Amino acid sequence: MIVVTTPSGNIGSQVLRELVSSDEPIRVIARDPGRLTPATRERVEVVPGSHSDSEVVNKAFAGADSVFWLVPPDPRAASVEAAYLDFTRPASQAFRAQGVSRVVGISALGRGTPWASKAGLASASLAMDDLIASSGVSYRALTMPSFMDNMLRQAESITRDGVFSLPINGDRKLPSVATRDIASAAAMRLRDHGWNGVASVPVLGPEDLSYNDMARILSDVLGRPVRFEQISLAAYKARLLARGMSDAMAQGNVDMWIAKNHGIDNAATRTAESSSTTRFRDWAQQAFRPRVAA
Repeated sequence: MIVVTTPSGNIGSQVLRELVSSDEPIRVIARDPGRLTPATRERVEVVPGSHSDSEVVNKAFAGADSVFWLVPPDPRAASVEAAYLDFTRPASQAFRAQGVSRVVGISALGRGTPWASKAGLASASLAMDDLIASSGVSYRALTMPSFMDNMLRQAESITRDGVFSLPINGDRKLPSVATRDIASAAAMRLRDHGWNGVASVPVLGPEDLSYNDMARILSDVLGRPVRFEQISLAAYKARLLARGMSDAMAQGNVDMWIAKNHGIDNAATRTAESSSTTRFRDWAQQAFRPRVAA
């Protein structure tokens, strides 16, 4: 039995899509089961509720061998610790109580770097990994750089003004990864019931690009000029606050970008295992251009 959290989210839905084609029995935890397609509801067992709820996760994990774990965004959380650790604590206890063997989780890069403890959301993700590992399960933390798909948040600005912005040096080259490759990496490990122990597995994408590089690629793909603009940390935080984010979560995002600007995402070595297949140009043509055209 494999349990999937966030089955209607961006990554969770893609993990579920890969798993339902197998013969594995699948159970999902869904806050809103109505967001699942009728075909999915026929194929899987659904446990309604939040995977931050002790009663829900104990019910969902009963008899489960493997769990896909992803903490959903909580932009209004009182702290990054509340968003990641408090959310995960009931599940960590349930892993042990229900005898779950393996967990595959979505986390961040940076363990072992000087920025690991001061990188905001990334640091909270690493602390979450430690909490899960302390339950005694075998755990694979899939550690991520920024998602290519996050560029969709700036589609309006790119379409209207030909510009996107973040608080980072436009020439710093970083890895980035498509969520479809994250989902494939997770599904592969969930279907494999033979691994044990605790480890971090980077999923880095096939290339390092700067945001200026990405702007040039988007210009080519869209057939019109696109440029990147580095904005101040204060301006970035103000943008997040204006969207309704709590001060603590906005600061957690700021701290994460400071760490990225100092190379926290560059510490992992790209290997055959950590290099996923989707290049940014391919993602832009297949995912971003259709969204802008629509």
